[in-house]
Amino acid sequence: MKTSADPVRDYLSAVEREAFALPAGRRQELLADLAEHIEVTRVERPDATIGEILAELGDPRAIAETALAEAGNETAGPSAWRVTGTPGRRRKVHPLVPLLMLTLPFLVATAFPDVPAAQFCSTLFRVIGAVLICTSVHWTTVQKTIGVVLAAVLPTVAIGTWMLSSIPAGDTPAMLANLATLFLLAGTAAWLWRVRRT
Repeated sequence: MKTSADPVRDYLSAVEREAFALPAGRRQELLADLAEHIEVTRVERPDATIGEILAELGDPRAIAETALAEAGNETAGPSAWRVTGTPGRRRKVHPLVPLLMLTLPFLVATAFPDVPAAQFCSTLFRVIGAVLICTSVHWTTVQKTIGVVLAAVLPTVAIGTWMLSSIPAGDTPAMLANLATLFLLAGTAAWLWRVRRT
């Protein structure tokens, strides 16, 4: 008997098959919620096996039946589907929010380089933006990793290296460095926007 190499994909496929009567958008939302729950549980409980996590979620048919019943009872608004043992489905943050938090604070910090509060707020907002990307359901794990490395880690390392280096100070080198960083941030944000899941 052949066993699957990816039990998570098999589980989600089973839920998708059982929930065929749901509208396509609602079905994809349900699958995204389940995938996110599995991913978060694996991070929070690294000692738990995939089988244990999937068993806790329950039978794919039961999940599909619950989602179908809730879809039939709802008059408006997002699905109220809940994972057993959790207080409720996390609300999705619009994908534009973390992208703006990664790019706009850099512009503020560049415009006010001598204001410590601007620098602090820029760093804080960029960290929050990176966290929102990492916890978002709009991107895959690989896309999240690439986005955070390019939009948060790499610019921070470059700025730190610039501050600690003996590169001659001046308007032209600083302007070129800021432009390069801005292009990197804008390009990464545009790419993340293009590859996002709706």
